[in-house]
Amino acid sequence: MNKTHVFPSSFLWGGATAANQYEGAWNLDGKMASTADMMTSGTHTVPRRITRRIEEGVHYPSHEAVDFYHHYKEDIQLFAEMGFSCFRLSIAWSRIFPNGDDTAPNEAGLQFYDNVFNELRKYNIEPIVTISHYEAPFALTEKFNGWASREAIDCYVRYCKTIFTRYKDVVKYWITFNEINSLIVPAGAFLAGALLVDNSGVFNNTAVDSTQLRFQALHHQLVASAKAVKLAHDINPEFKVGCMINYSCGYGSTCKPEDMLTALRMDQINNMLCSDVQVRGEYPDFARRYFDEKNIHIHMAEEDEEILKQGCVDFYSFSYYKSHVVGTRPEGDETQGNVFGGFKNPYLTANDWGWQIDPVGLRYVLNHVYDRYRIPMMIVENGLGAIDVVEEDGSINDTYRIDFLRDHIEQMKEAVCDGVNLIGYMPWGCIDIVSASTGEMAKRYGFIHVDKDNNGHGTLKRSRKKSFYWYKKVIASNGEDLN
Repeated sequence: MNKTHVFPSSFLWGGATAANQYEGAWNLDGKMASTADMMTSGTHTVPRRITRRIEEGVHYPSHEAVDFYHHYKEDIQLFAEMGFSCFRLSIAWSRIFPNGDDTAPNEAGLQFYDNVFNELRKYNIEPIVTISHYEAPFALTEKFNGWASREAIDCYVRYCKTIFTRYKDVVKYWITFNEINSLIVPAGAFLAGALLVDNSGVFNNTAVDSTQLRFQALHHQLVASAKAVKLAHDINPEFKVGCMINYSCGYGSTCKPEDMLTALRMDQINNMLCSDVQVRGEYPDFARRYFDEKNIHIHMAEEDEEILKQGCVDFYSFSYYKSHVVGTRPEGDETQGNVFGGFKNPYLTANDWGWQIDPVGLRYVLNHVYDRYRIPMMIVENGLGAIDVVEEDGSINDTYRIDFLRDHIEQMKEAVCDGVNLIGYMPWGCIDIVSASTGEMAKRYGFIHVDKDNNGHGTLKRSRKKSFYWYKKVIASNGEDLN
């Protein structure tokens, strides 16, 4: 196959954001607090805190974020200038149902997304909409501890019915939950809106944890996802609904059989458990053994197994940032990552935050997952978090970001040549947004710079980085010109 003509003409090129890291306007026009709005800022070394009340004089980054709420026309115009054919965004649940369990939606919130979708349509940009991206209404946490309670399912389905009906003619692609498998790790409890005695250390793994609670909350989300898929297809048979997995790519640390088995086991639990349920419609057998070993008892309603079977997704989407090593390795050799961590790989370099850079791993993951599921795939998060330097003339020469993305797109080409049905690519944080893990602005991913610092100060002025012009060229050539 000629690798210079790999991607089909229908390939979706764009970028990805999340409402809680991007929109701001956290309490305007009827919106109320989400779980993300209760997280303070942090740094690479100082973890974010979760508070039950907004503390005076404390910086909560999501409250303003980078104010897409008031800059959406300007930002979408910049995306169009780059040539985006798609844009992944999320809807803020608490903008539509401020308390989560309201009987009627907030019209002002619905109108905001009407405006956003109309602006995207103006430039022929396809919206890829995440329904729940780490920000359930905080009122649901206060009322019944979020997804730890089965009551969250009906609230979510009511929310889905509202947005599916409202936007049935303007949105085709939906993602039910962002990185749903993140509930497998301790930080996942709060991401599901569930607070225990003390969640202050949720981002440095020192919080009080309950494996039982997390996996029960996960089950509720899996049931809710399946119900949403069926509902979506009932409302508009043309809808395409996908899962979204935080892919944890872990290699065995040695060829020792036990290390290889550890890598297999982690791949099954971290990556495949949730997608098996969402793509195949049932829990895999390896999950049952894992539940037994961890003394996890999933409480299922009588109809849950049938619901899961009826709600299989149409496509598989995932985030990919890095890989790590698992198995036998001395302490002190750990490396960080997007929720999942592991040991360092001596063959790889890392970014400023210690996330290891592994483009070839992306080809491996694409092949591995496609071999298992054989449904269309989208990469809806991939990118380089880095400290950008603004030169005296205002330019930002982020060649390191260009190198990162070029190397990954080259491996995407290889995967397509391998036979993978890859239909879209959306680099994360196509415009600078708040970091979810640290609450920083200094950890930048975007093609577009936003003038704002870690303390919330700045003009919010948008400016194009060197990578902006490079990605514009990549899209214009449908991935052929990567120079």
